Amino acid sequence: MDSINKEVEAMSKVTETVTELTRDVIQKEGFELFDLEFVKEGKNWFLRFYLDKPGGIDLDDCAFMSEKFSELLDAQDPDPIPQAYFLEVSSPGAERPLKTEKDLKEAIGQYVHLSFYQQVEGEKFLEGFLTEVTDESVTLEVKIKTRKKSVTIVHENIAKARLAIQF
Repeated sequence: MDSINKEVEAMSKVTETVTELTRDVIQKEGFELFDLEFVKEGKNWFLRFYLDKPGGIDLDDCAFMSEKFSELLDAQDPDPIPQAYFLEVSSPGAERPLKTEKDLKEAIGQYVHLSFYQQVEGEKFLEGFLTEVTDESVTLEVKIKTRKKSVTIVHENIAKARLAIQF
């Protein structure tokens, strides 16, 4: 168990250090760091940047920022990431997670998926249009068969939130 804690601590230190090192270049180029993760999958390590900007990002943006990050990180001495890793740069995607209250407020009017720690309206998750975000709760307009219903969920009961694609 102790080795797992050390690995988690090392991963956290890498993301903190890399976030600090790349903050200026991300802002200078007009992007926002949505998320950064340093994870081990199988025997390989991955440093993943999730970037966004108004209007979204495309493949050229990802390639451009990947080059910027590579140059910046390769120039550091000592190396902030001692092990070999794969660098990935992408958009948070169409079903991006909503991690903060700011993310939730920016998603008002959009179709979202919320999963819960305890059932709400007899369900472990609900999808619908986010209509309100307060300090205590969020309100979704959900469609149940042919009728619409507003459902309010306290923040403490939301396990995960993300944008969703409506079918």
